[in-house]
Amino acid sequence: MTITEAQEKVDSWIKKYGVRYFSELTNMAILTEEVGEVAKIIARKYGEQSSKSSESELDLADEFADVLFVLICLANQTGVNLSEAFMKNLEKKTNRDKTRHKENPKLR
Repeated sequence: MTITEAQEKVDSWIKKYGVRYFSELTNMAILTEEVGEVAKIIARKYGEQSSKSSESELDLADEFADVLFVLICLANQTGVNLSEAFMKNLEKKTNRDKTRHKENPKLR
């Protein structure tokens, strides 16, 4: 699925099941919450923090998908074409960082 197709699919889902988009402010709060859930899993799985017994079923892939869904909602409702924005962002990073990381002794 392309990013454009994902934006279209989310928009169709919202119109069919969600009635309407939540406000941008509400979706920003939801995005923050979902990113926090990703952070919690990463801290427990890859960091030093241990999991509680109630957290044994945490699903990183599902939480990433939640983040992506809400991010797409925000892009849709603010008129951002994520395909174009992502390609432009990659070009910016390439121009800015084409040698920076290769020359970083900390990455060797």
